[in-house]
Amino acid sequence: MSDLPPGWAEATVADVASAMFDGPFGSALKTSDYTSDGVRVARLENIGHLRFRDELTSYVAQEKFDALVRHTLRAQDVLFSSFVDKQTRVCLVPDALDGRMINKADCFCVRPDRSACDPSWLAYALAAPASYETFSGAVRGVTRPRIGLRDLAAFSLGLPPLAEQRRIVAKLDALIARTGRARADLDRVPALASRYKSAVLSAALGGELTKDVAATPFPEATVGDVLVSTFYGPRFAKDAYDPEGIPTLRTTDFSEWGRVVTRDPPRVHVSEKEMGKWGLVDGDVLVTRTGSIGKCAVYEAEMGPALPSAYLIRTRFDLDRILPRFALFVLLSPEGQTQLGSGITAVTQPNINAGVIERLRLPLPGMDVQKAVVARVDALFAEIDRLVAEAAAARRLLDRLDQAILAKAFRGELVPQDPADEPASVLLDRIRAERAAAPAKGRRGRRAA
Repeated sequence: MSDLPPGWAEATVADVASAMFDGPFGSALKTSDYTSDGVRVARLENIGHLRFRDELTSYVAQEKFDALVRHTLRAQDVLFSSFVDKQTRVCLVPDALDGRMINKADCFCVRPDRSACDPSWLAYALAAPASYETFSGAVRGVTRPRIGLRDLAAFSLGLPPLAEQRRIVAKLDALIARTGRARADLDRVPALASRYKSAVLSAALGGELTKDVAATPFPEATVGDVLVSTFYGPRFAKDAYDPEGIPTLRTTDFSEWGRVVTRDPPRVHVSEKEMGKWGLVDGDVLVTRTGSIGKCAVYEAEMGPALPSAYLIRTRFDLDRILPRFALFVLLSPEGQTQLGSGITAVTQPNINAGVIERLRLPLPGMDVQKAVVARVDALFAEIDRLVAEAAAARRLLDRLDQAILAKAFRGELVPQDPADEPASVLLDRIRAERAAAPAKGRRGRRAA
């Protein structure tokens, strides 16, 4: 490592650690040892990128903890995942879990020597882009690329003076908190967009979007008044499935707002007669009848031949009286969803039937007004989708910004150097001398297997 900033020194993780250890392997800690409460276990799922993920909680009984006490974690210990994914996963042990948590295998613990290294600085350093590049180049294994504890111990760091480390941490904390707040705001955009789309549908079906072309309120009818037929998707024999056959659409092939987006649906071989009986035609509206009740979509012929799966009800409308997308908007609107929900006929396995759909009340303006409603809803939905896409792009840029900030910090460019700081080389020399003079028993904490 060359061209270090003034006062910095080259060091390894082992140089700045008072202890390093992996979690217990094999029979020492099995899944069957987990209990509903007791002492926490830090698992791979808990180690996020600069965040301890508390969503998964695992425990062992006090007796098991006593047997594994040498794996006890302390507040501000650095946890590092041995598995290298798209970024390094490293975080600090929360203060609240001090002495009340052990680590599982492949969850490496680095206990910083605080006379040389600030724990938060080390976590940030291990999360930096240059660190990921080094670790990803050292991985072993194919199905789950991983590094060993020795790889982590030997990892080379540009170590600033301790006072500068703390200045770097303070600056990074402030900047990362700012991007974190922006990220949280952007993460709320999809939910807000969904609520806005629901409000658009309510306004549209109430005539609010088309006051310039039609009087309100719209005339009312039932779905049954404009239906030609309903049909429950068929169940196919096992031997009918054929990778070269006709796709069978499922609820998972529907987007949230009624588009068919196929995700490798099962395919079946059917006769020409069966295709004529079961096949979908342009404008058929598909309604989920069990499971994700009320999830709907319109089939469009341009996607090619398709069949409904067994969990769908195919509804075919009188196209002289109602547009399929207008009917879809009725079903997807808050009012339509409420009516579908009120028709649920079971508790253990919720489902609806064709009768529920036929009894659904709906506004039924003339075809010209329906066309205006559909056009204006589609335009508003497109604008909402554009804003969601822009938010997603900004979210990705924030992730890149965090990485750029970290890279700048560990090139010595984030905060100024202070000539009055004790150089890191002096710090390291003192620590090495103290360790050399210490009895062997005092150095048993460092285990790099």
